[in-house]
Amino acid sequence: MKISDFNKPNNNIVHQFVRYFFSGGIAFCVDFLLMMLLHDRFNLPAEVAGTVSFAVGLVITYLLSIFWIFNQRRFKSRVAEFLGFALIGVIGLVLTYIIIDFFTNSLQINYLLSKIISTIIVTLWNFLAKKYILFHK
Repeated sequence: MKISDFNKPNNNIVHQFVRYFFSGGIAFCVDFLLMMLLHDRFNLPAEVAGTVSFAVGLVITYLLSIFWIFNQRRFKSRVAEFLGFALIGVIGLVLTYIIIDFFTNSLQINYLLSKIISTIIVTLWNFLAKKYILFHK
C-alpha cells in the first residue's frame, strides 16, 4: 500500500471502521462547538442549537462517508442515500435515549457509564447499518 492510497476508500471493514470512528470524532467536535457557539454567542435555545448542530454533524459524517470511508453505493440517488443515512442516524439517537434510560433508571448505573455503553452500541449500530444498508452492493 502506498501513502497516496491512504486517502482512498477501500472495502476492508477494519480500515472503514477506523475511518468511521475518526469521522465521528470530527463530526462530534463540530457538533459540540457549533452548539456552544449558537447557544452561548447567538442566544439560541439549547434545543434549537442542538438540533442545528446535530444536522451539521450529520452532513459532515455523510460527506466523509461517501468521499473517504466507503467506496460502494447501493443507491444511485444521493437524496435517497442521504435520507437513509439520516434515518439510520435518527434510529441511533433513539437507541441512545433508550439505552441510557434503561441503564440509568432500570439498572441504576451512573448516567456517564450509561452514556459510554450507549455510545459503543450506537456507534457499532450506525457503522454496520450504514455499511450494509447504504454502502454495500
